[in-house]
Amino acid sequence: MIGAGSTVFAKNLLGDILGFPELAQADVRLFDIDQERLDVTEQVAGRVAQAVGARPTVTATTDRERALDGADFVINMIQVGGYRPATVTDFEVPKKYGLRQTIADTLGVGGIMRAVRTVPVLLDMSRDMERLCPDTLHLNYVNPMAMNIWGLSRQTPIRTVGLCHSVQHTASELAHDLGIPVEEIDYLCAGINHMAFYLKFEHKGENLYPRLMELAESGQVPAWNRVRYEMLRRLGYFVTESSEHFSEYVPYFIKRGREDLIERFGVPLDEYPRRCESQIGGWEELRTQLQDPSAPLEVRRSVEYGSLIIHSVVTGQPRVVYGNVMNDGGLISNLPHDCCVEVPCLVDRQGVQPTRIGRIPPQLAALMQTNINVQALTVEALVTGKREHIYHAAMLDPHTAAELDLDQIWALVDDLLAEHGDWVPEGLRARHAAD
Repeated sequence: MIGAGSTVFAKNLLGDILGFPELAQADVRLFDIDQERLDVTEQVAGRVAQAVGARPTVTATTDRERALDGADFVINMIQVGGYRPATVTDFEVPKKYGLRQTIADTLGVGGIMRAVRTVPVLLDMSRDMERLCPDTLHLNYVNPMAMNIWGLSRQTPIRTVGLCHSVQHTASELAHDLGIPVEEIDYLCAGINHMAFYLKFEHKGENLYPRLMELAESGQVPAWNRVRYEMLRRLGYFVTESSEHFSEYVPYFIKRGREDLIERFGVPLDEYPRRCESQIGGWEELRTQLQDPSAPLEVRRSVEYGSLIIHSVVTGQPRVVYGNVMNDGGLISNLPHDCCVEVPCLVDRQGVQPTRIGRIPPQLAALMQTNINVQALTVEALVTGKREHIYHAAMLDPHTAAELDLDQIWALVDDLLAEHGDWVPEGLRARHAAD
């Protein structure tokens, strides 16, 4: 586990993994650069093992090579640059230009900068994997998902699948809205990460889209989910990632001088910083609770796919999960063959095997392409070291382009790269003479 100082997430994944009898004696290596948080996770790992009756070998280390040596699976959950200073910079610098964001971890100038910081670190880790565990399966939970997977695919042979929980979470939310147990829902989803759509959503053979459309038209949708229900009305399909995320992937909802839109659709500007501040504020109390052997520790199976993939590869038990993989062979035939897509994947002893979907509705493919353009140019900048492609990516970002003119976009990119300093790869820091 790389980034194991993400204690709560690590706790959930460890509970999932060690809850399988076949994995109960796993060799678990916990790695983080923060010794204090790593110590907490190590203690929590022991409590989780005890709670599920497992007897793993748990090693906590700040030596990444020691953690990776011989690993069958690598689970990645790092955040390069952390909330402070990196995420704060991604929000505060654009605000000076009047550009507001909600999450800023997947697309937009915030997503672009997160990729610029993150892909080089993931690649450096992959070089270690090439030496120390070349046959490993890398399970990446790190955003911006599509850009990370795409960037790695062009530069390392390490097998990587990107994992997100938006597909299964949204299915549960829609089932709740309709009053149907999610276990009874049959769905098929495809697209790109955070912009995949349910191509099928059924209950015992009944197409549930008419009922969802009725709910959208009634105006009686949850206040926090108005953006996605509005897009259902316009596109005819429901998108996987949350309304606060989706509102900044398109040019329709966040506009200067249009507070009526913000209020009407309940767009939570600066949502991610609020969440981070809340988590930081509650960390000391949470840490005390997690470390207290007398306090009850609840271990319940999560909806994350990581443990299911590991269990299926180890035991051969076939499962279907949703993974972010390269669009090799045209898994989604009307999206670019070299982009990263999110599709159902069969998992067994042979590893992760993506399912071919074919063509998706043209309006969905067209909307996805607006995001893929940004991803492609950001990856191109990272692979070639050409800084001009970062400007191009920001120019083509739907939200940024709807708010700023070209001079503002270029100046914003300059300011962000300068502010991030050493977090930016050296080749992308200095402006070229031609710029």
